[in-house]
Amino acid sequence: MNKMLLIAAAAFALQAVPAAAQTSEITIGISITTTGPAAALGVPERNALDFVPKEIAGVPLKVIVLDDGGDPTTATTNARRFVTESKADIIMGSSTTPSTIAVSNVANEAGIPHFGLAPFPVTPERTKWSVVMPQPVRIMGKVLYEHMKAHNIKTVGYIGYSDSYGDLWFKDFNNQAVPMGMTLVDEERFARPDTSVAGQVLKLVAANPDAILVGASGTAAGLPQTALRERGYKGLIYQTHGAASMDFIRIAGASAEGVIMASGPVMNPEGQPDSALTKKPGLALDKAYEAKYGPNSRSQFAGHSYDAFEALKRLIPVALKTAKPGTPEFREAIRQAMLSEHEIAASQGVYNWTEKDRSGLDDRSRIILTVKDGKYVPAM
Repeated sequence: MNKMLLIAAAAFALQAVPAAAQTSEITIGISITTTGPAAALGVPERNALDFVPKEIAGVPLKVIVLDDGGDPTTATTNARRFVTESKADIIMGSSTTPSTIAVSNVANEAGIPHFGLAPFPVTPERTKWSVVMPQPVRIMGKVLYEHMKAHNIKTVGYIGYSDSYGDLWFKDFNNQAVPMGMTLVDEERFARPDTSVAGQVLKLVAANPDAILVGASGTAAGLPQTALRERGYKGLIYQTHGAASMDFIRIAGASAEGVIMASGPVMNPEGQPDSALTKKPGLALDKAYEAKYGPNSRSQFAGHSYDAFEALKRLIPVALKTAKPGTPEFREAIRQAMLSEHEIAASQGVYNWTEKDRSGLDDRSRIILTVKDGKYVPAM
């Protein structure tokens, strides 16, 4: 009898070994920028977490949020903590392009699904595990260049960040706008923490282009906007979707009037037809966000983190059919669900990820706005 008990105990112990890695909750590590020059991006992303589900398919979500200050080194450290200490099933972040690249590198090394919250280049080494929540530059750039062409813009000046985000827009202009007949007459750069762009703006004004494209994001995008108007530049100024928030209007003030800006549909879901799949989630987020943070506080950046959870509402139930949280099998199941699930509706677009297309978005993910009397309205 004792021998039989020992055999039974040994068999039970062997069965318990793989189960020890499983957990009763899904752990999500999020590295975002809530301090520093890019805090205007990360704070809305953090705020939007107030309105995401606390459980999906009956499984609790354990959400761990760390600030990286917009520093890629800190973002790397945060991501490694999610891997080694938190045993994260999913990683999100960060708020800026350089820091998102850093998080993606760690996630792909560790084999953990990663939702980037800033536009970033998904190179071959980042393809397997990373997807991009914001609209890709090529989609947002296209709507700006089409507007330029429709308004007979021939010459363009460029001022953008002196980092990978600025590079993305500079390259996209050359890839898309130049073949459309536009010429870049001056290129200027500035750093995210800079408090003045006077020298760069003087060169741009002297070049006298028909329009100026600003490749910046958050409140820092208001710096060249204001400086250009103060120096008397009368042409059209185009801002990228990285500037699409009420903070831009607050910072730029009267200088924001007339700006042409690419944006995600979350900035104006009321103007969408009822058939638009982005309308319902956009209205839900904006209503909840403005109820808590005040009228006209809606932000495109809030949509990025909110939409990652909208996607998880579709992906997690599929993954749970084949694996348990806390295991490599579950992380792989999430990755596979990214590819098998289609038409994932969210506030900023409708996602259809593939092995090659890691943004998964189309023209339903962008609108074009201008500022009139201190408010965003559709651009003509």
